Amino acid sequence: MFEQTFKNIDDILHKDAGCTSELDYTEQSSWLLFLKYLDALEHDKASEAELEGKPYHFILPEDFRWNNWAAPKTADGKLDHNAAMTGDDLLDFVDARLFPYLAGFKQRASGPNTIEYKIGEIFGEIKNKIQSGYNLRDVIDRIDELRFGSQAEKHELSHLYEAKIKNMGNAGRNGGEYYTPRPLIRAMIKVLDPKIGERIYDGACGSAGFLCEAFDYLLPKATKSDDLKTLQTRTFYGKEKKSLAYVIAIMNMILHGIEAPNVIHANTLGENINDIQEKDRYEVILANPPFGGKERKEVQQNFPIKTGETAFLFLQHFIKSLKAGGRAAIVIKNTFLSNTDNASTSIRKLLLESCNLHTVLDCPGGTFQGAGVKTVVLFFEKGEPTRKVWYYQLNPGRNMGKTNPLNDGDLTDFLERQKSFADSELSWSVDVAGLDAASFDLSVKNPKGGNEVVMRSPQEILDEIAALDAESAEVLATIRGLL
Repeated sequence: MFEQTFKNIDDILHKDAGCTSELDYTEQSSWLLFLKYLDALEHDKASEAELEGKPYHFILPEDFRWNNWAAPKTADGKLDHNAAMTGDDLLDFVDARLFPYLAGFKQRASGPNTIEYKIGEIFGEIKNKIQSGYNLRDVIDRIDELRFGSQAEKHELSHLYEAKIKNMGNAGRNGGEYYTPRPLIRAMIKVLDPKIGERIYDGACGSAGFLCEAFDYLLPKATKSDDLKTLQTRTFYGKEKKSLAYVIAIMNMILHGIEAPNVIHANTLGENINDIQEKDRYEVILANPPFGGKERKEVQQNFPIKTGETAFLFLQHFIKSLKAGGRAAIVIKNTFLSNTDNASTSIRKLLLESCNLHTVLDCPGGTFQGAGVKTVVLFFEKGEPTRKVWYYQLNPGRNMGKTNPLNDGDLTDFLERQKSFADSELSWSVDVAGLDAASFDLSVKNPKGGNEVVMRSPQEILDEIAALDAESAEVLATIRGLL
């Protein structure tokens, strides 16, 4: 029903000078979708209040409501072309009045978990990039065709939006930061098996794929009247540093059915992990933190184990943010298991001593399109040291890529064997007592697979060389500073 509408919107944006890629198409349709959704939400709440005989106070004043500036209607419900702004008039209104007004909500909101605060965050961070007021008019007309009324309509919209996010992931390296293959996310969630009432956290939430999939997993289990409210308001928590990803995360969660998502626009690594209190901890953590990033010295000061590698700082943050008995599943590049630098060795030691790293899922190359690195998923519980690690080497039996992505069936054997940590041609266990006490090397070495598994791709070797070079440069800089 809505697929053609989404395609038409992309076709219009493709012709606009201000939009150059899938990332722009998704960003620009997102802020318009958000305002259309907000209008539908306000009208639903106003109708509910009327039925209950209560007054309803609209969040937006008349001038800034969708049905006034974007899609004024005639008495028969059709677009009023005489009243609808277009061209330069529309651009002037959006850029000079609408965005500044909406951005001001952040200061006026009562707190960060309110829809008002989210409005302020979104419109304070992104800009209208559509340069032609006539193209903007055409996009608005298409967005106005979309309906958020029924659950089926929201479900279809959320699927289409997910497809847009996937296309962004395929659009290039930056887009790939926003997309973790959904079959992998679903498998991670099944292993952790979150329960209603547990708080679920992703401190590098990107487009909120983990939180949305966790919501979909828990929704059928919401059998009591209070359960839905628990899922809506105090279950899913995220942080995201990048503006575009933040906006997409909010919209993605809203389309999945979470009205006021608890996603904060912030740099998670800017927080000193010694400040994390018991009240800040979570029962379940799911994440695919960015790897390959280089963090500045002042950010590294927030962590006991100093390293420039973004993913290794995130891993420290996640271990600290888990409650005792809490469960985590974290995607990380496989060089983490074998790197010999001090930070990698120290973090492996920390993980093994403070958590039970019960499962390592070794993902094949091509799992993440455009990433160029091999990854593993670490599954661990906090509170007991690791005695034994169960490894599973995922082998879909084909080369994976855009036309052959990971599917749910590829993970069936893993999920079945993981329940009992069963051995097979692709799975085995390693006793931590037998590890080298100096290096804590956790490399994936299938005892039944010869040397094939140990071979690393040129890209991985280059990544490790770059990491070691960066560490050497830091040490040299420190020494120079002491001279």
